[in-house]
Amino acid sequence: MAAVNYLPSADQFLCSICLDVFTDPVTTSCGHNFCKNCINEHWNTHDQYQCPMCEMVFDTRPELHINTFISKMAAQFKQTAQQKADSRRSSASSFSSISSSEQQVSTTGEVLCDLCTGTKLQALKSCLVCLVSYCETHLEPHLTMSGLKRHQLIDPVANLEDRMCLKHDKPLELVCKTDQTCVCMLCPVLDHRTHEFVPLKEGYEQKKATLWKTEAEVQLMIQKRQLKIQEIKDLVDLSKENADREIAEGVQVFTSLKESVEKAQANFIDTVKEKQETTEKQAEGFTRELEQEISTLMKRSTELEQLSHSEDHLHFLQTVQSLNTLHPTPTKNWREVSICPSYKGTVMRAVSQLDVTISAEMKKLFTAELKRVQQYAVDVTFDPDTAHPNLTLSDDGKQVYHGVKKDLPDNLERFTLNRCVLGKQSFSSGRFYYEILVEGKTKWDLGVTTESINRKTHITLGRLYGNYSLWLRNGNDYTARDTPPVRLSLKSQPQKVGVFVDYEDGLVSFYDVGPAALMYSFTGCNFTEKLFPLFCPMKNDGGNSAPMIICPISED
Repeated sequence: MAAVNYLPSADQFLCSICLDVFTDPVTTSCGHNFCKNCINEHWNTHDQYQCPMCEMVFDTRPELHINTFISKMAAQFKQTAQQKADSRRSSASSFSSISSSEQQVSTTGEVLCDLCTGTKLQALKSCLVCLVSYCETHLEPHLTMSGLKRHQLIDPVANLEDRMCLKHDKPLELVCKTDQTCVCMLCPVLDHRTHEFVPLKEGYEQKKATLWKTEAEVQLMIQKRQLKIQEIKDLVDLSKENADREIAEGVQVFTSLKESVEKAQANFIDTVKEKQETTEKQAEGFTRELEQEISTLMKRSTELEQLSHSEDHLHFLQTVQSLNTLHPTPTKNWREVSICPSYKGTVMRAVSQLDVTISAEMKKLFTAELKRVQQYAVDVTFDPDTAHPNLTLSDDGKQVYHGVKKDLPDNLERFTLNRCVLGKQSFSSGRFYYEILVEGKTKWDLGVTTESINRKTHITLGRLYGNYSLWLRNGNDYTARDTPPVRLSLKSQPQKVGVFVDYEDGLVSFYDVGPAALMYSFTGCNFTEKLFPLFCPMKNDGGNSAPMIICPISED
């Protein structure tokens, strides 16, 4: 169809049969115009000679003559339409021909009637065949004329020229599924000969179905993300609750420690002050005694001075004798008297006492901490399918020790070089805790490891290799197999070891259960696999015959 559809009164030059601009137009006796070939083919395929427009029946086939006036008008119309079509394709601004009044109205979002002259009215419908928007008045032919009734009308839309094939100037009525683009009826013949096509409506329905599916998927993604947001908010709230509780407990502990330090400081100051007061009192006593002796000596000095001037021999001798008898010279040896208080060791003794107090407070703290992690106790048993052939397991799966090598299937799960066994239970989220009795052993390894640990070669211990463990060697050499390894200085030899894991927090902690002391913690771990408890009782030599035993959690 030519671009004539964009001009005023375009329907005056349209053949109602081919819906295109007249070619060799002829006029019937009833006054209706058709392309000569269109009306002849119409009559050739029907039993009677009837006008397609008014349905008037002719007794004989009318003799048709070309209407030269309409032919010239149609030719002129085609030429004008072609010029405008060429201008539309070559111009970057396809709407330059719209009047200023149209532009002013169209900016409000309204679609104008293409056939109105003067003041343009708002369009009521747009025709997808004619590619013209009509107001109520100009829409009338599409509602009454049988040829135009077949046209598809939609709510008015702007830019109808975008619905034309720019190459063939025909309406876009097909979808090329190969190129995923809309094409006209000529495109399959001229440019897309080997491509697959479907009608525009079918393509619309297919894309719409895909769109609904995509929309459903998008909505599902939105819901999942909304749930994740809520989950994150809940975790933040839970984290805040835990943080508040931790702060409250920490403040209580530090307040108690602060009070202990302040009390120890006060006792220390009182002790020093008491010593100082005692020294001052002793010094006052010595001072008074010395002052008394000085007074006596000064009096005696005066008497002796007076006597030294006497010339009476008898009186002199008698007086000297009486002075020695009545007023003897003080004989106390003040060289042996000293005021030198010693404060040496006072601070150390105060700090030692404080250390005892703090140790008691720390004992309470670790006991409470151990009780907290014991809430996550799980029932762990040894997995016989992973046990090294030299390891013997008890029937209940709770004890393991080194023994005689057994002939066992060499399955993929089994350790063949390292004398290890895994727990049967695995963990990929949350928190868990278990305890192992190691009393009487001189060497062992224990902890947790990832599922991908290589069980057919020697294990390299350390977080870089996916395992988090402690080991004992030589009876008292404890080491955390971190990166790098950390030698542990423990106050006592652990008899029972507790292992606590917080998967999400990336934490693995080891406790000496007896004194409720923290031995070591692996922090900042990034767990992405299942975790399994790992046990290595080591060879039965050097007094290492005692088994490793998974213990029930004490409720004391």
